[in-house]
Amino acid sequence: MSAARYGLIEAGGTKFVLGVADAERTILARERIPTTTPEETLGAAVEWFAAQGADYAAFGIASFGPLDLDPASPSYGCVRPTPKPHWSGASLIAPFKERFGVPVAIDTDVNGAALSEALWGAGEGHSSVLYLTIGTGIGGGFCSDGHLLRGLSHPEMGHIRMPRHPEDLDFAGTCPFHGDCLEGLACGPAVIARWGKSLSELPEDHPGKRIIAWYIGRALATFQTVMEPARIVLGGGVTATDGLLDLIRAEALAANGGYTVGKIDELIVAPGLGDNAGLLGALALALALR
Repeated sequence: MSAARYGLIEAGGTKFVLGVADAERTILARERIPTTTPEETLGAAVEWFAAQGADYAAFGIASFGPLDLDPASPSYGCVRPTPKPHWSGASLIAPFKERFGVPVAIDTDVNGAALSEALWGAGEGHSSVLYLTIGTGIGGGFCSDGHLLRGLSHPEMGHIRMPRHPEDLDFAGTCPFHGDCLEGLACGPAVIARWGKSLSELPEDHPGKRIIAWYIGRALATFQTVMEPARIVLGGGVTATDGLLDLIRAEALAANGGYTVGKIDELIVAPGLGDNAGLLGALALALALR
């Protein structure tokens, strides 16, 4: 008997990453397609999976949000109201259930990455992991003993309100809902809106790096106080900026003031799964259906 295969989808705002893997985390095939309209993108994804064969045990989808994740809801698996054109109300799970007739697991991309990093990546062997991605947007997921944190819906950690850096008081922020929440102040587009370049393109001595590290460090001190994770994993393009991780550690330590159990600067690490975190997050969601 051949090993069970799983269809994996990392659904992003600009691209969908598709994959086929087995339960041992071997990625057997991979493809990227642009995110356009639901009909085009999901249709292309279904056809790609069909071309890889029809024998799937389950599908896992780690997607951009916001999502309806209430299994009792008639819109379970659908994108909730979003500024992304055409996607509000789109069902991410229906096309795959209808075509392949197998279970489909879905959660946010950051929850998927939090679960995969906790199981197999930088958080492996630790009872609790906070995963925060800082890129085009900011999102977070928290995994404790293999279980993801969820309330009425998934966490929206990027939208916590922030104090203002004294050198950054005039910037209104880019979040269409809150202006100067964490995402509105520290995401990639917020960096470009202030300084015209990405953080990695700014000169080494540019104050932008200190300012962004200041915001992220204070956010992490807040999350540490609330959740006490044993590991804090930072992903996303902004945090990949050379030298930024050390600046964030220093700012988090200063903001934390030694109050919590863990020494926060020693808990903050880079992802362990690299570019595979999203697809392996989808796999972790699919395997949980067994």
